[in-house]
Amino acid sequence: MDRAQIPGEATEYTQTYADGTQRRVFVTGVETPYPHGKLIVSRTDTAGIITECNQSFVDMSGYTEAEIIGQPHCLLRHPDMPAAAFRDLWETVKAGRQWNGYVKNLRKDGGHYWVYATVVPNVRNGNIVGYTSVRREPSRENVASAEEQYRSLS
Repeated sequence: MDRAQIPGEATEYTQTYADGTQRRVFVTGVETPYPHGKLIVSRTDTAGIITECNQSFVDMSGYTEAEIIGQPHCLLRHPDMPAAAFRDLWETVKAGRQWNGYVKNLRKDGGHYWVYATVVPNVRNGNIVGYTSVRREPSRENVASAEEQYRSLS
């Protein structure tokens, strides 16, 4: 969804998730640049609940570690991200395969940041027990391409 928005002014949206739950989110349109040379890392259980994260994750999300651990990863879902992108991600990793893609994440303060994400299943004794996501700095060219593609999916 392409939203005409004045950076810094918060707009309220109702976010609906795959399980039918909803929450209100505030979006400012302010982008936080990805921290050059850093990796953002988190782990979730099989339901997508955050179990671990690194300091870069905490810093970029704007939440404290205590606020993040135990929360569903969709807490960071930006309203501009189409549901189809996350359906593809979940179908891929639940099938035991690695997923890669560009993701626009929502910060606690209503701003956003773009990442190039790699999500892999954590397998123990032949069973998927969770997922690890490693995010890298995306190229601006690929972010522009992802934005265009995601608008067409909305």
